[in-house]
Amino acid sequence: MWIVGFNIVGYRRKGCRSNNLCVLRSMWKNFTLGVHTICDKEYIFTMATEGETFGKLLSGTEIAKEIRASLATEVAELSKQIPNYKPGLAIVQVGGREDSNVYIRMKIKAAQEIGIEAVHVKLPKSITETELLMKLEKLNNDPNVHGIIVQMPLDSDNPIDAHLITDAVKPEKDVDGLNTINEGKVAVGDLTGFLPCTPNGVMELIKRSGIKIAGSNAVVLGRSKIVGTPASELLKWHHATVTVCHSKTKNLDQEISRADILVVAVGVPQMVKGHWIKRGAVVIDCGINSIRDPSKKSGSRLVGDVAFEEAKEVASYITPVPGGVGPLTVAMLMKNTVLSAQRAAKKLLNTTWNLRLLPITPATPVPRDIVIARAQEPKNISQLANEIGLLPSEVHLYGDKKAKVNLSVLKRLELQKPGKFVVVAGITPTPLGEGKSTTTIGLVQALAAHKQKNAFACVRQPSQGPTFGIKGGAAGGGYSQVIPMDEFNLHLTGDIHAVTAANNLLAAQIDARIFHEATQNDKGLFDRLVPAKNGKRSFSKIQVRRLQRLGINKTSPEDLTEEEQRKFARLDIDPKSVTWQRVVDTNDRFLRKITIGQSPSEKGHTRETGFAMTVASEIMAILALAENLEDMKQRLGKIVVAVDKQGQPVCADDLGATGAMAILLKDAIQPTLMQSLEGTPVLVHCGPFANIAHGCSSVIADKVALKLVGPEGFVVTEAGFGSDIGMEKFFNIKCRSSGLVPNLVVLVASVRALKMHGNGHPVVPGIPLHDDYVHENIELVKKGLPNLQQHIQNCIKFGVPVVVAINKFSSDTAAELKVIKEAALSCGAASAVVCNHWAEGGLGAADLADSVIQQTCHPTGNMRFLYDLTIPLEEKINIIAQQMYGAGNVELSPHVQKMLQTYTEQGYHNLPICMAKTSNSLTGDPSIKGAPKGFTLKVNDVFISVGAGFVVTVVGEISRLPGLGVRPNIYDMDLDTETEEIEGLF
Repeated sequence: MWIVGFNIVGYRRKGCRSNNLCVLRSMWKNFTLGVHTICDKEYIFTMATEGETFGKLLSGTEIAKEIRASLATEVAELSKQIPNYKPGLAIVQVGGREDSNVYIRMKIKAAQEIGIEAVHVKLPKSITETELLMKLEKLNNDPNVHGIIVQMPLDSDNPIDAHLITDAVKPEKDVDGLNTINEGKVAVGDLTGFLPCTPNGVMELIKRSGIKIAGSNAVVLGRSKIVGTPASELLKWHHATVTVCHSKTKNLDQEISRADILVVAVGVPQMVKGHWIKRGAVVIDCGINSIRDPSKKSGSRLVGDVAFEEAKEVASYITPVPGGVGPLTVAMLMKNTVLSAQRAAKKLLNTTWNLRLLPITPATPVPRDIVIARAQEPKNISQLANEIGLLPSEVHLYGDKKAKVNLSVLKRLELQKPGKFVVVAGITPTPLGEGKSTTTIGLVQALAAHKQKNAFACVRQPSQGPTFGIKGGAAGGGYSQVIPMDEFNLHLTGDIHAVTAANNLLAAQIDARIFHEATQNDKGLFDRLVPAKNGKRSFSKIQVRRLQRLGINKTSPEDLTEEEQRKFARLDIDPKSVTWQRVVDTNDRFLRKITIGQSPSEKGHTRETGFAMTVASEIMAILALAENLEDMKQRLGKIVVAVDKQGQPVCADDLGATGAMAILLKDAIQPTLMQSLEGTPVLVHCGPFANIAHGCSSVIADKVALKLVGPEGFVVTEAGFGSDIGMEKFFNIKCRSSGLVPNLVVLVASVRALKMHGNGHPVVPGIPLHDDYVHENIELVKKGLPNLQQHIQNCIKFGVPVVVAINKFSSDTAAELKVIKEAALSCGAASAVVCNHWAEGGLGAADLADSVIQQTCHPTGNMRFLYDLTIPLEEKINIIAQQMYGAGNVELSPHVQKMLQTYTEQGYHNLPICMAKTSNSLTGDPSIKGAPKGFTLKVNDVFISVGAGFVVTVVGEISRLPGLGVRPNIYDMDLDTETEEIEGLF
């Protein structure tokens, strides 16, 4: 830089305390050398440098244009990473002030240029504070909205606290930076939140001037919440020495004259004069004021808080008004919105959980399940939901330990790649169970807590029948269980009760319709089905669907002929053909067969029917197989309950019950979020029994979990009982319906079960085990191995690798476990692992977790179904019996043969088979153990579940409503009325 001479740049009267100068025009940027007195004036001498001028404009318009272009590139990149992904901005306006409209149009235009989806939420002046808060809460919970701004001032007829409103916007969506949390972050130097837009724009302008902020003297004139205060904080955290001035500041001109950086935001037109400003200072004028100007057509013009014409003679850089800070404010708003969308996208792309685990300290001997469960304090379920990536809007709390998960999560994560899918099945169990649910939970605890993998367990909801009967609940056990286990086993979120209500509503409608058709003539029946409302008759939506099925293409009741009215009104149900039963979630044997209609008011319309367990209802199967609400409703409408007197199926839609049942089930379709003993996530949903239904938890739970764990995570789901029934139906029914392909089968075996299949003494609940089961007996184990081998072969037939989990009991010996492991490997298992998760929690299943990780690292694609849907129903039955059970042939009763022919004629021959068979044997006889071959399997009954999408064939005596034993679990149960704790559950 060349020194070219001295300049006199200004003067003041001698002795004057003010720094006010009479500024002389100069074309040089000057560095002050000193003050010299000539006559009565002090002249300021500076050294001039060549080539630099004063009053260079900091154009916010140009900088904003650059920023918008850069943001557009970033948005395009986001769309490449996540197809169809767009940042979303909601601009909330109360009333219709024209100045606000101008600002909003400007923001929307900028958003459109960048690729932001901006929505103008225009609310009436009559809105109340409560209504506005509710609207903001909806926007807070909308995953497609990444930024929310509330246009100020609020033009409302009602009193609304503006501060309350800005604080109601979630900090992570507060792109204006006005929420107290974001303001507080700026105050303490945490710049990770959203910076307020105007101050952020101010900082951008200062940086563009090239001045070194660190060490500079900065003066901020104005201390408003929106501009002055946050601007001073930002300058401070950029290491400037900051002075905040305001209306009470003494010697304001002197304070300003010391500023290397001057930020003005007072709202007073042209308040700051040029001679107040230090030569070479950077001046940022945030003011925008309208003043009278007769020379303008409008009669006014916009000016800032700084006297621009004077100031530009001494400032090195200065912002114009308009065109300075204003465009940058909008640009920074857009920048914050894109940043918010990027953060949301990062969460979508980075699925690693921040799981806070619950420590366990296993005791020896292992205490009762309820004691272990009560000793562990579960996390608040909203905390767990946050840890696994669920949004608050996707979680509906039922207290603080369980919550429903909204199906909207599937839409939000529709582009997310799913995780690894593992199904847990078992060998033929003893009546005590071999720990399949315990293994499911233990494996997930091992994966999540000890192998640092995202891992979910998907399990069925237990029925109250076995809970109060003999078998007990299904929360797992020992140190591998779902907590709180009492809530898990009792009511939970009421899904089973909802199924009961929907099922029995349909049953009531069937009998009511039969009764009314028998007691009314055609016209009276039609008039009651289509009553006049306000003098006009019309069909409901479900009635229009019935007309369409009948081929009547009319929409007005008045247009139907008498014959069409009769066809519409009369279902002509054959009472003897009604297959739909009422259900109850209690083991009540005396309801298995009942006579209804015995009241005199039923006028002799009696018939025999019965009850089944709620979990045996077709509605439970529908809930477990449905993809979403619409799919569920469609399936409900297809339920066939009887045939008419011409032999044609009558469905729930004909009875007008579809919508009502869907209403009862609208919450039940959402899976319930709970947690394991170690704080890992569990989805509990549906509970169809495997011996009388398809025995799997829901498709929805699996799909939600698979999305949440991400491509490197694991979902472990369970199939009921042994591979012969639960797993077979998992593949042939559930996987066929859902399209999901499992990566691996984990087959649970135990020394106890194999000893039983080796012809050990009977295992009876409530009776102590024989010595065979508590002392080493290798020969007995070897005799039972064919059962294990059959189940391994069952798994392999589906083309999916199998890992055998040998669930260790305290009485098992190393030699017995070794025999099982060697046998499993010799007949095709990919690996066999001894597990002790019941006694040790997830750590006891760590080796199993390692094996699961290793076996699922290979791509899937080899899964195959056991049969093709196009083959005859009888052939499907034969394939299942021969390949899964080891049967030689199948014997169909005459009734079954007739019904299979009827179903074929009705077009149901392409449905899969759901075999209702005992879980206690590979045969149809529960007393036969081991793995017999060549036996005859007798099928003595069949019925159809059109809504669920399968044909149920019944083998042997399968009770759809178990009874209570001599000493059910209820004898041990009690309620402590002081503590409200449940006693004796397990």
